[in-house]
Amino acid sequence: MSKLSGKVIVITGASGGIGKEIAIQSARLGARLVLLARSLDKLQTLKESLTSQYGVDVFVWKLDVSDTEQVERVFVDIHDLVGTVDVLVNNAGHGTFKEVLDTDLEESKGMFAVNVIGLMACTKFVLPHMKRKQAGHIINIASQAGKIATPKSTLYSATKFAVLGYSNALRLELMEDNIHVTTVNPGPIETNFFTIADESGTYMKSIKKFMLKPEDVAAKIVAAMLTNKREVNLPAWMNMVSKFYTLFPRITETVGKKAFFKK
Repeated sequence: MSKLSGKVIVITGASGGIGKEIAIQSARLGARLVLLARSLDKLQTLKESLTSQYGVDVFVWKLDVSDTEQVERVFVDIHDLVGTVDVLVNNAGHGTFKEVLDTDLEESKGMFAVNVIGLMACTKFVLPHMKRKQAGHIINIASQAGKIATPKSTLYSATKFAVLGYSNALRLELMEDNIHVTTVNPGPIETNFFTIADESGTYMKSIKKFMLKPEDVAAKIVAAMLTNKREVNLPAWMNMVSKFYTLFPRITETVGKKAFFKK
């Protein structure tokens, strides 16, 4: 029997991309799923597919994670109707590729509201239940952009640096409670993310051969569930670059300048 069989797994941003793939692979292993996203129609379609194919319980709620009052209401419903959350996957997020002077401050507030505050809110409303149970797992989808900031990623990188900092501190706070915290730091993934982030399409074309498949990223995340894995870093070569950058930032910025300016 799978370790995920019967476990309650909540996934934000579950209507597409890696969120949808995580849902599919978790359902295959017998998990009870709670799928959250702004597009209820897409969630309903996914629910019908998963229940008919795998015979698992799937619950869906429409949720905009930037609305913290809505987040609280939804998570109260989840705990009342489904039960204590075993795994929370904070996947909802978005990004844009713009220089600082071209980035509107309202856009900055909006991205932090989704990528950071929304993630914190979802975490806050599952933690009391996990602490009472003395078990649980928080998985935060960050990015390699949270380790190496590059031109035109100022805002997006800032949100992902915040996610990493929050996650690292949270991991220490929960160390004695048997609640694990994992950050997932992928490089570019072949999803609709770039439809919004890369309006010109030039960056996506230049890195297409290096892009990760969403199903492969999801497989790594699902494999890490209910383990004490600290980080999932993909691809391996990009993680090596980020480690080198931490030790030798000036050399990395000089040697990698051409690559950094691909956006």
